[in-house]
Amino acid sequence: MVCVLILLEACLAAQNNAGPTVSSKARQIQESAIVIDTHADTPQRFLDENFDMATVTPTGKGHVDFEKVREANLGAEFFSIWVEPDQFPGHYMRRAMDLIDSVYVQAKRHPDRMVMAYSAEDIIKARTGPNKKLATLLGVEGGHAIENDLHILRDFYRLGVRYMTLTWSNTNEWADSSGDINDPKVEHHDGLTPFGKNVVLEMNRLGMMVDVSHVADKTFWDAIAVTKAPIIASHSSARALDPAPRNMTDDMLRAMGKNGGVVMVNFYSGFISDRFRQAYAAQGPEREAAMKAYEAKLKAEGKPTTYQYVNEVSKEWTAKIPRPAFNELIDHIDHIAKVAGVEHVGLGADWDGVDSLPEGINSVADLPKITQALLDRGYTEAQIKGILGGNLLRVFREVEQVSRNLQAQSVTASGSE
Repeated sequence: MVCVLILLEACLAAQNNAGPTVSSKARQIQESAIVIDTHADTPQRFLDENFDMATVTPTGKGHVDFEKVREANLGAEFFSIWVEPDQFPGHYMRRAMDLIDSVYVQAKRHPDRMVMAYSAEDIIKARTGPNKKLATLLGVEGGHAIENDLHILRDFYRLGVRYMTLTWSNTNEWADSSGDINDPKVEHHDGLTPFGKNVVLEMNRLGMMVDVSHVADKTFWDAIAVTKAPIIASHSSARALDPAPRNMTDDMLRAMGKNGGVVMVNFYSGFISDRFRQAYAAQGPEREAAMKAYEAKLKAEGKPTTYQYVNEVSKEWTAKIPRPAFNELIDHIDHIAKVAGVEHVGLGADWDGVDSLPEGINSVADLPKITQALLDRGYTEAQIKGILGGNLLRVFREVEQVSRNLQAQSVTASGSE
C-alpha cells in the first residue's frame, strides 16, 4: 500500500511539473476566447533564418508556427521588433525596418492564415467568422530604435507598431533601463528625461501603447506620472516571487491597477524562478566564454552572429539547469491578479526570445494548460478569458480612445487660435 501511495505521489508531482491535463471545459474556454500574446521574437527567425510560419518546428527549435497557433487557438500575436544595440550601432532604425518588413512578408505569403492588424477592432474582425486568422501586430522593443526622433516614432506607428517598450536592457539617451541601472560606466538620467516624457505623450496622442517592461524603477514611476492613457508591461512577471530587476514590485503592480493598465506575464524561467536565475548567474563566465567562442567561429566562417544563432549555445547551458515547475508560472499570474486586480494581468510569453521555459510549456501550443490551471485555482470563465486576452483588448481600446480625444483637442485648440 505504501508503495502504491509513493507511486501515486510521484505521478502527481510529475503531472504538477508538466502541467495539468486539459479538460473539455478548459478547451471550450480556450476555443471561445480571443487569446492574445504580446511578445514573440519570431521576426528574427523570419529575417535571419528565412523561417516560414507554415513550417512546423520541432520542440526546442521554435515556439511559434501556424500548427502551434491552431492548437492553442491563439488569436493575436504582437511580434517584437527588437534591435540588438551592440550588433547594429548607428543602424537601429534600419534593422527595425527590416524586421517589420519580415512580418509583412509572412502576412502577404499566408493571407489565408494571418492578417496585419492595427486596432482592437481589427483583432476582433480577424477572429470573427469561419475563417479565423492570426491577427498580426507589431511592438518595438527598445526606444533606442527611434534614434531620438519623434518623426521615426510616428513612422513606426504608420507601419503598424502599436506598442513601444521605452527601453530594452540598455539605457538610451532619454530613459533608464533596469538592465544596466547599477553599471557605473553608463550615464543615467534618474528616469525619463524631458524628451522621454514627450515620447510618452506622443505615444498617447498616436494611440501607441506605452510599454514599461525592461525599464528602471524610476523610469516606470515617471511613465505612470506622465501618461494620459493606460500602460502595459508587455512581458514582465512579479518581483515578489522572483527578485529579478526586470520583474515588477507589488507597489508597481498596484500602480498598474490604478492606471488601468495590464501586466503581461513573461514565461522565461529566469523571471519565474529565483532558483533558476541564481543557477544561471553562476554559469555566467563559462557560458559567456562559450558564446563568444561560438560567435568568433561563426564570424570566421562568414556566417551571421545574430542573437538567434548564438542563442543556440545558451540553450545548451540552460538545459543543464532544472526548469521551474509549471505551477511556478501560474503563481506569477495568480500573484499579479491578486495584487493588481484580475482585470490587469495577461500573457506576454517572450516566445522565440528566451532559452528556457517552465516545465510543461514548450511552445504556443501549451497555452491551454494555463487555462486549465486557472480553472483549477477557481478562476471563473470570464476572468480566464480576460487573462487570455480580454484585459489587453480593453487597454488597447482605452488607448485608442485617449488618442482620439487628444487629437480632437488638438484640432479644437488650433482652430481657436
